Amino acid sequence: MTEVAVAKEDVAASDDLVVLKSVNKHFGALHVLQEIDLTIGRGEVVVVIGPSGSGKSTLCRTINRLETIDSGSITIDGKPLPQEGKALARLRADVGMVFQSFNLFAHKTVLENVMLGQLKVRKTDKKKAEEQARALLDRVGVGSQADKYPAQLSGGQQQRVAIARALAMGPKVMLFDEPTSALDPEMINEVLEVMQQLAREGMTMVVVTHEMGFARSAANRVVFMADGRIIEQASPEQFFSNPRSDRAKDFLSKILHH
Repeated sequence: MTEVAVAKEDVAASDDLVVLKSVNKHFGALHVLQEIDLTIGRGEVVVVIGPSGSGKSTLCRTINRLETIDSGSITIDGKPLPQEGKALARLRADVGMVFQSFNLFAHKTVLENVMLGQLKVRKTDKKKAEEQARALLDRVGVGSQADKYPAQLSGGQQQRVAIARALAMGPKVMLFDEPTSALDPEMINEVLEVMQQLAREGMTMVVVTHEMGFARSAANRVVFMADGRIIEQASPEQFFSNPRSDRAKDFLSKILHH
């Protein structure tokens, strides 16, 4: 058993999927990302937490170039982020993104929403795209809603459709930018359960979230950010039971004991 675990660690070490080096980003005078160094291994689930305004969402959005960076470098699977055009569209197909707001096309059915990227970007055959879309909708628990329009679904159902849509592209990595923050409390778990399942299946994931239960149970690593910097990185056990920095201790005392 131990040998397998060691072998898996060796693979992760040599199999870096997303690498950020000395990344800086300004919004005007505000230095929102400061010298960010972060490496995410294939199959790793990294949960990014921290106070509001710490740069978490901006960090997430730089990985598929929804936000440009001022300096530093970002590579995905060994290749630098393309600047624009078709290469960027291909990159975004490899990097699935799930936002706070579901960003579904209101005038298309749930099934059409999930098929769209396969048809337009991946150039998948229509019959095959539909089969795959239906299978993914079943996988996230909304297969029976395929012919409805987004407005006919609950927020939790819409977010699960958004996850299926991202998965339909066969991404190498999935980015989640506070995927449950716009949901009613009773819908949060249904989305987190789908994300837990993806984590168990070995999907590489970067998750910006306030859901500490998810961070504890699904993350391989917790990255704590404050004031545009990565202050601390640790396993969930280490981070939640014995944070090293005063900033993390302060943050956890506010959110875990109120």
